[in-house]
Amino acid sequence: MTTAQERFAEQELPYNVFSKACPSRGTLEHLTGRWGALTLGALYEGSFRFNELRRRVDGVSEKMLSQTLHALERDGLVHREAQPTNPPRVDYELTPLGREVTERLMSLIQFVEGRMDDVLAARERYDSARAPR
Repeated sequence: MTTAQERFAEQELPYNVFSKACPSRGTLEHLTGRWGALTLGALYEGSFRFNELRRRVDGVSEKMLSQTLHALERDGLVHREAQPTNPPRVDYELTPLGREVTERLMSLIQFVEGRMDDVLAARERYDSARAPR
């Protein structure tokens, strides 16, 4: 009898995130990294200018937000709209693909937020069990 992992490995998928050479791994990192997930979650609420987005994603530096937006734009998840005004106005919003991905991400975010009492209790038990006596 084969294990679930062996059955999964036998599937001939065009992309396999578990393979280090697969390009899907980079996209997964962009989605699930701290700043990627928070940026996508913020953009789920609507279009934002850069500084509005930076204020919404509390704690992100200008450099990290810029890098994150570039990566998400390159992956086709975020659309950057530059308006030819003085000063220039740049808005960011989710693409249809980005919206679809973020809907799934928002389910995870809402699940985590809804279960934080359980997580905090587990942390307390863990820390108490390992505290010096």
